[in-house]
Amino acid sequence: MAERTAPPVIRDSAPPQGKPDAAVVRDALGVGVAVGLSGFAFGVTSAGSGLSVLQTCVLSLLVFTGASQFALVGALAAGGNPFTAAAGAFFLGTRNAFYGLRLSQLLAVPKAVRPFAAHWVIDETTAVALAQPSRRAARLGFTVTGLTLYVLWNATTLLGALGAEAIGDTAAWGLDAAGPAVFLALLAPMLKSATERTTAGIAVLLGLGLLPVLPAGVPVLAAALAAPLVLWFQGRRMGPAAGAADPSGREKETR
Repeated sequence: MAERTAPPVIRDSAPPQGKPDAAVVRDALGVGVAVGLSGFAFGVTSAGSGLSVLQTCVLSLLVFTGASQFALVGALAAGGNPFTAAAGAFFLGTRNAFYGLRLSQLLAVPKAVRPFAAHWVIDETTAVALAQPSRRAARLGFTVTGLTLYVLWNATTLLGALGAEAIGDTAAWGLDAAGPAVFLALLAPMLKSATERTTAGIAVLLGLGLLPVLPAGVPVLAAALAAPLVLWFQGRRMGPAAGAADPSGREKETR
């Protein structure tokens, strides 16, 4: 009989030797400030791709997921179809829905607060919340990170959009790489298993390999095929292995 592992217990309050609130706030502020300042790069890139200051600021206020925002304006700047660009940004942002499934159990916020909390479910707030030892610390880390990042991201987006003309050729500065760089820096430590690293590697190869031959925005969509490809290959490998054993767990004799 397979051994069962009990689900982890989520404590409502920090244990006596738990992480102090000051340490949680310090970590959350560090992430919020570091990532929030990259909103300036988004503002410059968005204005350089042809979006107005108002459109740029509305994107940050309502979308508020940096990787998707950079993907959208990057595709538009490359001459991509607006619908294709929006689709690529949308599918890139669907990862936040999966974050929400995990955080809803961890944070257990009141129903009245959930719509507002959902808007702050992004890579950075998820990373800070999941790193905490208790529900109380996770809520504190999530709130401080979300508030700091939301305020700074939108403020620096406005500054970047207004200062785009003064900077000149935005492409020459390479500021469009700031968002993806931050996203990769947060993602890399989370790739712990061989399956996760393989999926990420195939996604990169698909995205970069198809970049010269497909319209702007489409390679991002194609990169999403990496996950089902890896799962299908794993299923093919596990199928023969499972069939090679009888119900008692012993391998069948080869004749």
